[in-house]
This record gives sequence, C-alpha cells and structure tokens, in this order.
Amino acid sequence: MGSAESSAIALAALHAAGHEIVGVFTQPDRPAGRGMKLQASAVKQFALAHNLPVVQPHSLKLDGKYPEEAAAAQAFIAQAQADVMVVAAYGLILPQWVLDAPKHGCLNIHASLLPRWRGAAPIHRAIEAGDAQTGVTIMQMDAGLDTGDMLLEETLPILMQDTTASLHDKLATLGAALIVKALTQVGHFKPVAQPTEGVTYAHKIEKAEAAIDWTLSAQQLSQRIRAFDPFPGMTAQMAGEMVKVWQAHVLADALADETAHASDAKPGTLLAIDESGLQVACGAGVLCLTQLQKPGGKRQAVADFVRHFKGTVGDVFQS
Repeated sequence: MGSAESSAIALAALHAAGHEIVGVFTQPDRPAGRGMKLQASAVKQFALAHNLPVVQPHSLKLDGKYPEEAAAAQAFIAQAQADVMVVAAYGLILPQWVLDAPKHGCLNIHASLLPRWRGAAPIHRAIEAGDAQTGVTIMQMDAGLDTGDMLLEETLPILMQDTTASLHDKLATLGAALIVKALTQVGHFKPVAQPTEGVTYAHKIEKAEAAIDWTLSAQQLSQRIRAFDPFPGMTAQMAGEMVKVWQAHVLADALADETAHASDAKPGTLLAIDESGLQVACGAGVLCLTQLQKPGGKRQAVADFVRHFKGTVGDVFQS
C-alpha cells in the first residue's frame, strides 16, 4: 500500500527481492501537470509494468463515503490471503479490519526515528527543527497515529546542505532496504514499544507557512528554507513583487557585524546586494539569500537574479 515516489522504491525493492506481491493498493489517479490530466502514481505505474494487480479505492471505511469500493477492497484482501501488508506513504486511513487482515499484520515504513516526528511530514519537520539526524523505523501498525511497536530502526545524518527533496531520496532508499531486511524476520519479530518520552508530531505542511517571517532568527529561516524545498517554497515580498527563496545561509558573525551594524537593523532590511547574495537582517543574525525565483520564472543563482533585481540597500522585505 503506497502512493508516493518513495513507496514505488520500496515496491521495486520487494519485487526484486523475490517476494510474491499478491496485490498493490494505491490512491486513485489524480489530475497533474499543466493540462491537469489524470496521472497514475509511480506505484501504479510500476505495478502495471510488472503485471501486479492494482486496487485504487477512495476509502477503506466500510461505513464511509465509498462503501462499495471499501467492500470490494475487503473482498480482494480476503481472497489474497497475504502474510504481510507493507504500508509506505499510502495516504488513506487504515480501519481495524485492514490492520487485522494479514497473517502477520501491517508493517509501516516511517521516515523518522520514532517516537520523534510521528505524523504526516517527518522529513520536513526534522530539517526545520535543526535535527542532526533522522532515519527510518519499520513499525507494526496499530490503530494510533504512528504509535505501533518498532521492529527495526536505522539512523541517517542530516547534512547542512540537505533539503527535504534530497533527504527524501536518501530515506526512500534506506526504507526500501530496511523493509526487505524486516521481511526476512517475519514470524520472528521482537517488537519494542515506543518510548513514552520524546514524542513529537510532524504536522502537515501548509501553504500558509511559506511566507518568510523576518523576525525569526537567520538560523531558523535557513532551516525552514531547506525544509520547504521542494514544497511549498519560502516566499518574500518587496515593492509588491513576490519572490521565492530556495537557498540561503546564515552569514558568519564577523561578516554580519561589518554589514551596516546588522544587529540594529529592522528585520527584513536589505543590508547588501552583490553576486554572492542578498544579505537580509533577521530577528537575530543575517541571512544571505543565494538562490531565488521570480513569479513565472525559474530558480536562479543570485548572480543572475541581481541583474534584474529592483531592490536597493535599505529596502525592507514585508513579513
């Protein structure tokens, strides 16, 4: 069960390892691209290419909005008699009847070191919080939100240049390898209950979070910019024009002190403009913006962006 790119990587790994895949569940095709044509998930595309049966219910709740689809899914699962169900970024809530259906239950590939960052956006929130490491947990699913017992766990460092996009790819590869390893232990699992301390929730990313709040520290904003790449991107507004900021770094203290007494400047004030970056005062410290995008344009290195940038030193970005 999966709908994301990372889910397809896990499915490919399970297929390559020789497991008999008796069914593939993925979300219904969605409109995508400029033409908004219906597009199959990467999971469905892999399944069809390898002659695996595909099921795409809108819901698995038998008493929900799509009872006929849920009933058909229930019949399929009963007939399949799976030993294990692997769940990876599927996107639908699994009722208890689904959790109970496979002989050895449902195993989830979760992109964090549980119990830290339960929830929908663990990769984004780990980078945003400035975590030094993350990882993958293989979890025996229960009715709670990422509360099940842990079966396997492996850590991965978060590098200074990591974005959600780059970290997602590394964790997808790690998760695929770890679920293959987990399935070698089916029937011999040694589940470990999650600690009661250290629980955090990775709430879904909202578009409203994209606007840069310059009263935050340069360090916080640097982490957010990396966390919100590729979605939703961080936006800044000056002189009525909205620009997206894709890359930035905290200016070293010595340089920041030299930049127009930056610590005294109003947050959002443009302190310097050159081909190395746009230097902006923050609630604490100075942020140097190095990759930006104008509306309708492409991402640009700051050296190209400043050639057509109308801002001047002393201007203030709106928060």
